[in-house]
Amino acid sequence: MRIGIDTRLAYYQREGGIAQYTLRLTDALIRLDSDDKIVPLLHRRDDCASDETRSRHARKLFTPPHHRFEQWTLPIELLTKRLDVLHSPDFIPPFRRTCASVITIHDLAFMHYPHLLTRESAAYYGQVERAVQSAQQIIAVSEATKRDIVSLLGVREEKLTVIYEAADERYRPLADAMLVQSIVCRYQLTPPFILFVGTLEPRKNLPMLLRAFHQLREQYKVRAQLAIVGKRGWLSDDVGALLDDLHLHEDVKLLGAVPSHELVALYNASRCVVMPSLYEGFGLPPLEAMACGTPVLVSNVSSLPEIVGDAGICLNPYDSGVWAHALASIVADDRLHRALRHEGLRRAKQFSWARAASETLAVYHKAVANRR
Repeated sequence: MRIGIDTRLAYYQREGGIAQYTLRLTDALIRLDSDDKIVPLLHRRDDCASDETRSRHARKLFTPPHHRFEQWTLPIELLTKRLDVLHSPDFIPPFRRTCASVITIHDLAFMHYPHLLTRESAAYYGQVERAVQSAQQIIAVSEATKRDIVSLLGVREEKLTVIYEAADERYRPLADAMLVQSIVCRYQLTPPFILFVGTLEPRKNLPMLLRAFHQLREQYKVRAQLAIVGKRGWLSDDVGALLDDLHLHEDVKLLGAVPSHELVALYNASRCVVMPSLYEGFGLPPLEAMACGTPVLVSNVSSLPEIVGDAGICLNPYDSGVWAHALASIVADDRLHRALRHEGLRRAKQFSWARAASETLAVYHKAVANRR
């Protein structure tokens, strides 16, 4: 088969979750021992020169991702690519096409929290109901996302396959203590510090985390820092206001976006990684942290317990007192820390991009068979 993968968005937003999913999966598919031909589709301005393997297979398109005329121009361009199947990792496929379609749905946060969307995003992701009807097969990145697709969009289960993501191979325990220390110092962090990774937006539940951190310091007298990695999203102004109210500016470090090679070091150096989200379709940061040997504390909702399993601590995302107590335990109890480190490393090994690629390839074949 000739398999097209729409990677256009990945070169616009390389550090985003969907971008990383697309790039890692594409590379793993290319490395598979298969007779099928993988064709990454890029926008004509995209530069993948540094991705040598991917660039050898790539073909370029003129239509930018999320463009308002995308549904008109993209189908015309795809005619010359002679594809048997097209994978659209960013939810929405071209609705007029001559090949089978596979889409990936990462989460339905925009249906749970529609007020968080920009007008442009609402227009794009508002096509999701038509997308699930149009596609021959749908990949969900977790059982939780699959349940949402069935309940919110009415999709038949036989059209759905759950395929887990994985941490990139760069996320691992680092032996170079000097390198780790230099990066920690660059960000003006002092161990022990707690690490949060994710976009600053309401569903990430940062106000609750800040209140828990305040309790950790005031009630449990634990002297630690909280490092927050991630870009500011919509409606994130309340984070700054709460930092003022709780007088936490000195001990809470807003680091913004951090390059992946430095994020590995921060994972390694942190005492624990926290993800108190109210909703996640998958939850890659806890998996990356476990792959680095760092204990994780996550919410006990949506996909997070599914990904972490018994290797982390799952907590009520609405109870700051429970989070403060758990944080105090993980900071003070070396025995607990060692146990969670061991279990996390074991758990992370159960996820791999090679496995994801193999399972995805099977979905492509199923999509083509279903279209005949």
